[in-house]
Amino acid sequence: MNPFSHVLRLSDYARHTRRVREWESGQALGRRGEDLAHRFLERRGMTIVARNYRTATGSAEADLVAWERDTLVFVEVKTRTTDEYGPPDRAIGDEKRRAIVRAAADYGRRAGIPEDTVRFDVVNVVVSNPPSFEHIRDAFTAGRARKKLPF
Repeated sequence: MNPFSHVLRLSDYARHTRRVREWESGQALGRRGEDLAHRFLERRGMTIVARNYRTATGSAEADLVAWERDTLVFVEVKTRTTDEYGPPDRAIGDEKRRAIVRAAADYGRRAGIPEDTVRFDVVNVVVSNPPSFEHIRDAFTAGRARKKLPF
């Protein structure tokens, strides 16, 4: 475990407290989920190299970009306060998937990353006490969705 994990969690909480005061509640919740997913994936050995990566035109975004060994992973984080109406990833539709793929293509082109080393994951975060996580690896491909997600 990172020796600074307590400091990082405290920093995340302070950022979230400020966001709740200044941002729309849905945006603040989404960013809180990204903070939590970031730490969750790091604890599992992934190295986060970018957050909220956007294309130059702003038409597409990837919540998290990470390396897991020799695979570049683009992660969509979906956050809810409860899973009463099903898992958060149910909100990912075709257009969102296409936008993530566009962001990945842009990032890969700029960084010179071969397409065959890229994977698309989803992390569901339910902000409870303690938060719960579901990491769906290889959730979809650039061409089409896998059966793991309902799109």
